Amino acid sequence: MRDAIKEAARASLHLLSGAAIAILCHLMAGVALFTACLTVTVIGAGVLPESVLLLRRLAGRERHRTAVWTGAPVPEAYLPLEGPLPARVRTAVTDPGTGRDLVWAAAQLLYGMVLWYVSLVLWLPALIVDGVGTGLAGRRPVALPLIGRLADLGAEWSRALLTPAPSAARDAALAARIEQLTATRAGAIAAHGAELRRIERDLHDGAQARLVALSMRIGLAKRAYDSDPVTARKLLDDAQTQAEEALAELRHVVRGIHPPILTDRGLTGAVRALAASSGLEVRVSVTGLADSAGAADGEPAPAAAPAGPRASDTAPAPSVPRPADGRRAPAAVEAAAYFVVAEALTNAAKHSGATRASVALTREPTALRVRVKDEGRGGAEAGESGGSGLVGMRRRVAALDGTVRLTSPEGGPTMIEVELPCVW
Repeated sequence: MRDAIKEAARASLHLLSGAAIAILCHLMAGVALFTACLTVTVIGAGVLPESVLLLRRLAGRERHRTAVWTGAPVPEAYLPLEGPLPARVRTAVTDPGTGRDLVWAAAQLLYGMVLWYVSLVLWLPALIVDGVGTGLAGRRPVALPLIGRLADLGAEWSRALLTPAPSAARDAALAARIEQLTATRAGAIAAHGAELRRIERDLHDGAQARLVALSMRIGLAKRAYDSDPVTARKLLDDAQTQAEEALAELRHVVRGIHPPILTDRGLTGAVRALAASSGLEVRVSVTGLADSAGAADGEPAPAAAPAGPRASDTAPAPSVPRPADGRRAPAAVEAAAYFVVAEALTNAAKHSGATRASVALTREPTALRVRVKDEGRGGAEAGESGGSGLVGMRRRVAALDGTVRLTSPEGGPTMIEVELPCVW
């Protein structure tokens, strides 16, 4: 009996909130009439989109209330009210969701209040009937559960009226996808512009400055060659040093565009090289991908190689081991995964205070999954307010229709998981 009373009370609260929404629907009817009058006069047409947005919020509240009661979400499908005023008015009028919400609001006026009143009438007789039946006959309550059925009935009606038609859901999904692709394209353009500015800055401040100094030293050496061969030789030695430094700067710029190591050693080899040079103790695990280092899955990254010229500068590029089916991820996907790992390990070394980290590369049927985890202090920001490195990472991944998930509670650990769609 006690459980039946609790459930009936919960159902009554649900019906009470439905009655409150029904009262708001009464007010919404006045707003709709006022909006219609203003729209007819044309002068007040700007009120129509705002009234439709208000109706959408009210319907959204009913969807949330129904989802909480039933445990299953109620889908919604609306066309976005964006752009100039004529376009917003046209969308508000032609959107099937507007008519659906109006029908629901008119029905809620009736069943929201009626169900609440019926539940009030049922309470007293239900308590008497179930109290006597439970106390004397020892049977289970049969009248109080009717209040719960009233709440179920109201939820079913709301779900039926607010669930969009399949065609409307497809149109709304298409509009949302277009909006997402527009935002992704804007982010990709911004990332591309930032990358071009970075390359220009690196060339101007690095390689170009060194080449200018090299030209000046060669000119001075030519002037001093006949009169002071010793000074000329010293200037030529300095010029050679400048040429090597300029070459190193150019290699650095090239690696920022597309790292040659990706071509030479594949993604796993490039990631192992990043791990070895990161300054952290990094464990690299590979599942389903070619491993150019020849290490077993889950084996720690090898120690960093001594400094010196790259092997690819003095010898032919080694052949890259391939998976059993001989396929690798597309070059753009490999490059994005490489830069994700590079940025994550750089952030971990600079900001997290961690000494250990792990990198996992996993090949899935339709995607490449990258996970980087460090044991640092955490606290990294996930949104656009985060560091420029994280923002650039999100834009680079979004340009490939991928997803980024950052988990970084205070005290750590920090985990970055990236999924890049691709066809193998």
